[in-house]
Amino acid sequence: MTFFPIIKGNASISMSAHLTKQAFSTLPLHETLQGGLRSAGFEFCTPIQAQSLPLLLAGQDVAGQAQTGTGKTIAFLLATFQRLLTTEPPKNWDGKQPRAFILAPTRELANQIAKDAILLNKDANLRIVVAYGGKDYEKQKTAITDGVDILIGTPGRLLDYHKQHVFNLKSIQAVVMDEADRMFDLGFIKDVRYFLRRVPAPSERLGMLFSATLSYKVTELAYEHMNNPEKVEITAARVSTNRIEETVYYPANEEKIPLLLAIIKRLAPPRGIVFVNTKRAADTVWGYLEGNGHKAALLSGDVPQKKRESLLKHFQDGEFPFLVATDVAARGLHIPEVSHVFNYDLPQDVEDYVHRIGRTARAGASGIAITFACEDYAFSLPDIEAYIKHKLPVATASDEILEHPQPAKRPEKRPAPPARKKPGGSSKGSYPPRRKSSNNV
Repeated sequence: MTFFPIIKGNASISMSAHLTKQAFSTLPLHETLQGGLRSAGFEFCTPIQAQSLPLLLAGQDVAGQAQTGTGKTIAFLLATFQRLLTTEPPKNWDGKQPRAFILAPTRELANQIAKDAILLNKDANLRIVVAYGGKDYEKQKTAITDGVDILIGTPGRLLDYHKQHVFNLKSIQAVVMDEADRMFDLGFIKDVRYFLRRVPAPSERLGMLFSATLSYKVTELAYEHMNNPEKVEITAARVSTNRIEETVYYPANEEKIPLLLAIIKRLAPPRGIVFVNTKRAADTVWGYLEGNGHKAALLSGDVPQKKRESLLKHFQDGEFPFLVATDVAARGLHIPEVSHVFNYDLPQDVEDYVHRIGRTARAGASGIAITFACEDYAFSLPDIEAYIKHKLPVATASDEILEHPQPAKRPEKRPAPPARKKPGGSSKGSYPPRRKSSNNV
């Protein structure tokens, strides 16, 4: 079989979680997978891998609770590869339809899964295609119709292709739902159920679901569409705050940009993530960083996908010191050696605060987390402090020499679609409501 990657750039696997004594070499993995793991330098399992892989390799469905950075992607990819390498294709398989189907809520996460799959695919020679909105519509479509073993993607683009009969799900032998809680948050669950009703029965395939939380609705989804899944729960470790220097400021809304620039000037962070709550805020912060001499990557659905991927690669390669992102867009991305986290907008979910500051101080390193409790989001702070069981040390904006910012740079925007013409030649008219899709995260 030929391997058709649609992914560009170097694939890399990053697992920051603590390792167990369970060696991959002791698991009954196909030799090509053992070779891929050795090439990648992996010897011991993380907790989610040690607990889920023995079950999955024995054919047991798994519903796993694990955070980003725990190694869950490698767990479900190994199980998926193992299923395809050791099980005969269904009798109705035509040699081109996918045998494994992996759903992710965002294009960045879908891309990351595909890159990790490429690394494991070194000797397996399976055909891997990733499909997501924002770019390469015809190229992705052609890659699927040319033949695919493992199809990875976001619900919106895959739903589009499926309804056009670009592929079918009749030969699926492994299904993965990654970040299932975010599927609900982003309104994709109807699409997810659409796919799950069209794959073979749960008893005829391996089912895997992973989520940061196994809420009632996520658990209900698992039991409805999986074969008596075994729960594997890796408790989210509270961030060790003795390695993170936390500070909170109470700026007025108009002080936030000058304050951010002043702190950056004083601290000169080698590698920082600026978290915001909305796409509009992401554009604003990125524009002022770029306009004031700080190169930054931007994860925003309004930036053309090719440009977005280029900026992200500059940050991941260490060429840009800053990344501006929402929680959803940054979910699942492997970003090592983050020295500073800036909560430009205070998160409204207490767990998101822990996830954000946990991006720094990994693998025994120390880190700095700076939070702005502004007029719009300060109401979240009491709940966050109750959750982390300590008060955040307070600093004041008057302690900083506020910067007078240079004009912001405007992000490059995706061009608007041409106006549709009504029958009869009129170009006026309204578009139907746009469905929520992975393009907007």
